[in-house]
Amino acid sequence: MSSSPEALGRRRRVTIVDVAKHAGVSTASASKVLRNAYGASEAMREKVRASMEELGYRPHGPARGMRGRTYTIGVLVSDIDNPFFSLLADGVSSVIRAHSYELLLSPAGFTRSGQRNVKDALIDHQMDGLVLVSPLMSSEELEETARDIPLCVVGHHSDSDLFDSVAGDDELGASLVVDHLVELGHERIAFVMNHDGRMDPARPEYHRLAGYRAAMERHGLTDQAAVLDASWSFEGGVTAARLVDELPVQPTAVHAGADIVALAMMNELWRQERFIPEAYSLAGYDNSRTSALGPIRLTTVDQSGRQMGETVGRLLVERIEGRTDSRHELMEPTLMARSTTVAPRGE
Repeated sequence: MSSSPEALGRRRRVTIVDVAKHAGVSTASASKVLRNAYGASEAMREKVRASMEELGYRPHGPARGMRGRTYTIGVLVSDIDNPFFSLLADGVSSVIRAHSYELLLSPAGFTRSGQRNVKDALIDHQMDGLVLVSPLMSSEELEETARDIPLCVVGHHSDSDLFDSVAGDDELGASLVVDHLVELGHERIAFVMNHDGRMDPARPEYHRLAGYRAAMERHGLTDQAAVLDASWSFEGGVTAARLVDELPVQPTAVHAGADIVALAMMNELWRQERFIPEAYSLAGYDNSRTSALGPIRLTTVDQSGRQMGETVGRLLVERIEGRTDSRHELMEPTLMARSTTVAPRGE
C-alpha cells in the first residue's frame, strides 16, 4: 500500500484516487465499491472500505449520488432579498432535517433563462428533490423537470399529476385587502402587479390581480381601479412608488401585492421625507417578519409562510420516499391589519 494518512497530511481532501492507491486497486475498482456496483468481489470491497475508513474518505455529493441519495434538497428562489423566502426556507428545513436532509438555497434571478440554468445545475449536483418558488417556467417545463427529479412548486396553482404544489388562496387574499380598505373608506385603490405573471394563470400575481379586480367590482369601484406594472422585488417597489406619483388621479390607498414591494415603497417615500400612511395607505402581502417590526407595522396578508414551508418539506420527503400521486395544497390567508392603513385623509 503506497499512501498513508500521515503522508497525505490532511492538507487536502482525500479523493477516490487516494483510496485506490492505498488499497492497491485501480480507481475504477474503487469506484465500483463506492457505487456498490456489480463486478467487485467481496475481498475487494473489504479492502477498499478499510482504506476509506483509514484515510477518512468522505465522498462528495455527486459521488454519493451515484450510490443513491445525497440527502440534499435544492430550493430555487428568485432572490434572497424577499423576506418571505426566509419563512419558507425555515419551514422546509424544520421538516427535512428530521429526515437527515440538508437544504441548499439558490437564488436564480428574475429571468427564465437564469432560473432554468440554476434548476439544471441543482439537478446536475444530484439533489434528491427540488423546491421551486414561483418559478418563471411553464407547466410543461415543470412536468418535464418532475420526470427527472421529485418536485414541489410553491406559489404555483396547478393540478399536474407529476409534481406537488403548495400555494395560498391568492384571490381571497387580495380581496381581503380591498375589503379592508373599502371598510376604512377608501375608493381610489391601486394595485401593484408583477408584470411577469400577468398572463400566466398558474402564478400567484395572476390570481391576486383577479382577486383585486373582483373585489373592486363587487364594491362598485371598477372605475377607480388602477393597476401598476412593476416587479415584485425591492427595485420593483421603487418603480411602483414612482408610478403612483405619476397617476393623473392619486389613489388614497395602494395594495402593493407583496411585502417586499411595500417595504421598498415605504423606503422610497422616507427618502423623499414622505411617510405612510400620510401619503397614502399601503398594504403588502406575505406577513414577512419585517412587516411586523414596530417602526413599520405594515398591513399585510398572512399566508402562513412557515407552515407553507413545512407542508412543502413534508410533501417532498414523501415524494422522495416513493409517493407517486400528486398533492396540491391551498393555504387560506388572513388579513393582518396594522398601522399603514387608516381612513383616507380629507380631500
